[in-house]
Amino acid sequence: MRCHPSILSGLSGLFYGLSVLTTLGHQILYRTNSFFNQIIVEEDAEGLRYLLFSENGAQQSVRRPGDSSALVLPYSRSMMVGLACVENPRRILVVGLGGASIPGFLHQRYPKARIDCVEIDPAVIDVAKRFFGFREDHRLRAFAADGRKFIEETPHRYDLIFLDAYGDDFIPPSLTTREFLSAVRRALSRRGILLANVWSRFSNPQYDSMLATYQTVFTQLYLFNVPNRGNIIFLAVPREGTLPCEDLTRRATAVSKKRNLGFDLGELVRDGYQDTRGLSLDAPILQDP
Repeated sequence: MRCHPSILSGLSGLFYGLSVLTTLGHQILYRTNSFFNQIIVEEDAEGLRYLLFSENGAQQSVRRPGDSSALVLPYSRSMMVGLACVENPRRILVVGLGGASIPGFLHQRYPKARIDCVEIDPAVIDVAKRFFGFREDHRLRAFAADGRKFIEETPHRYDLIFLDAYGDDFIPPSLTTREFLSAVRRALSRRGILLANVWSRFSNPQYDSMLATYQTVFTQLYLFNVPNRGNIIFLAVPREGTLPCEDLTRRATAVSKKRNLGFDLGELVRDGYQDTRGLSLDAPILQDP
C-alpha cells in the first residue's frame, strides 16, 4: 500500500477555484446580511441547496434538505478521518455549523453520541433550520456562541472536535493561536482528537504559521490533502504514539463499511496522508496579543 506525502507542496491550492460556486442555473432562495455574514442560499435543478457567505463565494455547505445520508463537499468527507481514530465517540463538538451537513451526517450514524454545535451567527442557525433541514433533539444541540469562549468554558470533554469555522477569505485570528489550541487540547477526552479544516498555503498566507502553531501544542499532527480542492485537514493528537498510514487506511476502510458512510474513507486517507514528524518550519508561532 502506497501513501502519498505531497501535502505541503501547496499545489492543491491550484484547484481552489473548483470549489467556488458558479451561480449559473441556480435559483436564489434566500439572501440576507447578518451582523457577521452575508448569507445566500441557492438551489440547483436537482434540489441540492448551497450555502454561501459571499457572492460567488466558496460553498460553505451543500445538502439536500432533510437528507443526512451523504456528504457532498469533498473536505467534509476527508474530515471523517477522525472516525477511524475514535471508535464509538460518545461526545462530539462541531465549531461552525453552516448548513449542518457534518453534524447531521454524524447524528445519523452515531445516534447515541451527544453532538454539540457552536455557531457564532444566530442567523446561520436559523438558515440551517429553515433551508437545510437541521433539527435539534436531546442529543444534537446548536449553541449561538463564540467558538473559542465555548471551548474555554465548557465542562465537557469531547472525543472528537471538528473545527470548521473559517470563511471564504477570513480566518478568525482568535481561532488560530497557541492559547486557543491549548484550550482545545484541554477540552479533549483522554482518547480525543481534533480535526480542523484549513485553507492551503496557496490561498492562506498564515498556513505555515498555523501548521507550526499546531505542532507546538499537539504531540502528533497529520495532514490530509482534500482531492482537487484547496483544503487541508489537520488531525491533531495530544498524546504519544503514531498513526501509520497503512494502519489508519485499514481502519478507515473498515469504518466506511460498518457505518455505511457512502464513500471509501480509506482511499481518502491513503491518498492524502502526511505525517509531520521531522518537519520544521521557519514560521512565527501565532499567539494572542
